[in-house]
Amino acid sequence: MRLDPIQLEILNNKVTSIAEEAGFTVQRTGRTLYVKETADFGTALVNLEGRFFAYPSAIGVSGFIDLDCGPTIRAVPHLGPGDVIITNDPYGSEGLATHTPDLHLVAPIFYRDRLVCYSWSFLHSSDVGGRVPGSISPSSSELFQEGLIMPPVRLCIGGHLNPDIVSVLRANTRTPNDNLADIQAMLAAHAVAARRIAEVIDQHGLDTFMQCQIDLIEYAALKAREVLRKLPDGVYEFWDYLDDDLVSRIPLRIRVKMTVRDGRVELDFTGTDPQTDAAFNVPTGGKRHAWLTLRLMAFICTHDKTMPLNSGIFENVTVRVRKGTLLNPEFPAPVGVRHATAIRISDVLNGALLKAAPTLMPACSGGVVIPIVFAEPSSVGGGRNVLVVEPMVGGMGARQGHDGVDGRDSGISNLSNNPIETVEASAALVIRDYAVRPDSGGAGRWRGGVGLNLTFEVLSDGVSVLGRGMERLRFQPWGFAGGQPGANAQTIVNRGRPNEREVGKIDLLALQKGDTFSVLTPGGGGFGPSWEREPEAVQRDAQRGFVTREGALRDYAVVLDDNLDVDRDATVTRRRSLGSRRDDGAFRFGPEREAWERFCDDATLCRMNAALERFPASQRAHARRRVFEQIFGGNEHFDRPLQDVLSNPEHLRKRLQAAIVVLEATVEQGMDA
Repeated sequence: MRLDPIQLEILNNKVTSIAEEAGFTVQRTGRTLYVKETADFGTALVNLEGRFFAYPSAIGVSGFIDLDCGPTIRAVPHLGPGDVIITNDPYGSEGLATHTPDLHLVAPIFYRDRLVCYSWSFLHSSDVGGRVPGSISPSSSELFQEGLIMPPVRLCIGGHLNPDIVSVLRANTRTPNDNLADIQAMLAAHAVAARRIAEVIDQHGLDTFMQCQIDLIEYAALKAREVLRKLPDGVYEFWDYLDDDLVSRIPLRIRVKMTVRDGRVELDFTGTDPQTDAAFNVPTGGKRHAWLTLRLMAFICTHDKTMPLNSGIFENVTVRVRKGTLLNPEFPAPVGVRHATAIRISDVLNGALLKAAPTLMPACSGGVVIPIVFAEPSSVGGGRNVLVVEPMVGGMGARQGHDGVDGRDSGISNLSNNPIETVEASAALVIRDYAVRPDSGGAGRWRGGVGLNLTFEVLSDGVSVLGRGMERLRFQPWGFAGGQPGANAQTIVNRGRPNEREVGKIDLLALQKGDTFSVLTPGGGGFGPSWEREPEAVQRDAQRGFVTREGALRDYAVVLDDNLDVDRDATVTRRRSLGSRRDDGAFRFGPEREAWERFCDDATLCRMNAALERFPASQRAHARRRVFEQIFGGNEHFDRPLQDVLSNPEHLRKRLQAAIVVLEATVEQGMDA
């Protein structure tokens, strides 16, 4: 580093402030609820290689620091002052955009005719066309169903909007006015960033500004390596599952081998399942990517709160991810619900980090972000009114010495709640309940954070509700060090009424006037044996509505009377009877995962995925389904709990191994999958 440390700190604060001011500009001038209230957008400053050297600490999506603007910039050469690139193409941008509703803008910033850096922004658009309102459906089978695809092109030329691009945008969305208003908000943010950069250069000089971009990234890399040295050298392996991909009811697995050597980390995702024919693929371009490194960022920034937020955080991290897999799909695999898979990647990395440093990481979080999309007939122009009611999350996992945070999980972003009044004013619905969900946090010496319950009533006919990222309905958020797993998610129509029905993972659900829809999100995993939790802590939980009397007795062996006071004698007797049940095992995964892995263990899945990798990527998902269909037949078997479906795991495992032998022979003989 060439700059004086004090000068570098001053410049870091200034460029971070510029990125944040750009973010506040988007939020204050944007039109849609998802921008103004939820804050699903981002802003940053980008060096000439396409990497972020300044990122906000207090506004917008927090986890995109490891994105790469380089391929997008190189796709549109000879940019001049006032030019702005737009793209939402996950493959054409090589993973800058990771699903089509995310509109990304990149603008060059010139100082006296010299290109000095770029500014970047993105926001989640209400709708970019496609087969469903909001453009995202988990059951989409190819990218073309997910709306308009814009490779990197010039949105603005010399400071003026390109009318041809604007016409294409307007013609390919159900919400053209909202979309264009949000794009104007991003353009305003880029103008703010350019003005502020000029002011910094005027004050500190051009050479100093250019050097600070280099030094800030180098400084972050040095500091991040010191944090990563907290991890003991070694190899740590972990895996976790998505419930299914809606095409079949077979779970999807993500696997990592994390190798740590003196503060340098390699993440090898070999053994992860092949890309799927549903929208759960994550388009990383096969390189280090924000969705693959996000949990490491959280670890690093938690243990050094002075860390500059820039791409240097990841300079000590390398990634291996095979092409044609869930985490590196080939075009035109769909990607709309990639965030559900990204959350599970974070859970997988969390598990590997726990193995390396059990005192430094929490148990599993609730593991969901479920944007509940509400679509209704529009009163203007015969279109559709589309909005996100709430980006529902679960509770955070507990950690040594601390309970998990209740009703909040910033695992992949820091999205905000939408105010109830604003939602009700924007759509034909009324919120009937929005509260914490008792008994959903995993029991433990330190309790997992509880999830949430949202219930709304529909006030008109012809309404559709879409669920994105509905996960953890089967596999629970795991507990650690004897802590119990959190509760599963649930989705229920007309909860508490005679016609109540549980609908599970939904794609597009039609509702009529008077119907209610409820989403119950998972709690985080517990940490430590539950019988070691102080009875007074359980009492406080009951008084606050986090634990019921029944839950206190069942999960903690704490007896509470009608006034929620602890019956100490009864509690001592109850806990004494638990002696034979005490098991402080490391991970508690819950009965569904335990049943699945008695049938389909790690070695078996790695062997099957190694065979599948020898098929063309477009055939792998089909070949995988064929293997399981030979054993189970259709999806109807999986309407029951897995411990019932897999009641004879040894017999089924032999059948699976035989099917894999046939698969391997098929590959050897060059037969069609």
